[in-house]
Amino acid sequence: MIPRHAFERPLRIRFAHCDPAGIVFFPQYLVMVNNLVEDWVSEALGVPYAELIGRRRTGLPTVSLNCEFSAVSRMGEDVVMGLSLEQVGTKSITLQHGCRRGDELRMRVRQVLVFTNLDTHRAIDIPADLRAALDRFTHKAKT
Repeated sequence: MIPRHAFERPLRIRFAHCDPAGIVFFPQYLVMVNNLVEDWVSEALGVPYAELIGRRRTGLPTVSLNCEFSAVSRMGEDVVMGLSLEQVGTKSITLQHGCRRGDELRMRVRQVLVFTNLDTHRAIDIPADLRAALDRFTHKAKT
């Protein structure tokens, strides 16, 4: 059984995602994962991602990434991209991502993001409002 994630979004595989063989070129999955993180922060955590990066000057760079690709995705297919919060640290979070079509897993990613000050590029503690939003998200995902 393919796990469902706490935050999921449908996605159509586009021509721009694919290589000449007509399947997703693997780095495009990382673009999809990044887009999903932006949507999750804005929609599920309630903090507009553009505001976080722009006005607040708080970044979320990836410091660790582990990817597994188990089946191809083809142009024109509708898939579901999902994200779950695995761990919350003092300055970082660990996310689990997946891409599935029905009950077929296409890829999975484990990603560690660290909160940073975009002016100094140094790690910072998770801002209080985001920590509270992460706690609410975790609680909601468990119920």
